[in-house]
Amino acid sequence: MELKMGYVILYVDDLVKTKHFYGDLLGLELRGEYGSYIEYNTGSTILSMNTRAGGREVTNLPIPDGLRKEQTFELGFVTKDVPGVVEKLRVAGVSILMEPMEKPWGQTVAYVEDPDGHYIEICTPMG
Repeated sequence: MELKMGYVILYVDDLVKTKHFYGDLLGLELRGEYGSYIEYNTGSTILSMNTRAGGREVTNLPIPDGLRKEQTFELGFVTKDVPGVVEKLRVAGVSILMEPMEKPWGQTVAYVEDPDGHYIEICTPMG
């Protein structure tokens, strides 16, 4: 049996803020919008969002309301210009969690958070 990552769904509070962050600021291409559910092309994996209420309705899972600061995952976006992306986000008022820095293995990495507090890594390609 072979598995591959098809999509990731983030549950969010405000689709307008979410679309501004991922579409306008990060420049991802909107793939589709279906009520409270949206999808972005990111290469081979689709990044999706749904409102918390919409997610509960579709899945019957106990998706909590409100911002959660105990994140246990991050989304990574690869670019050759980490400082440029971070500066664009800073100017737009996005919270910068870690300024761009070069890691011992040579990769430049920075962290920001999206409107719902999800950790977003902005990094250069590996190797």
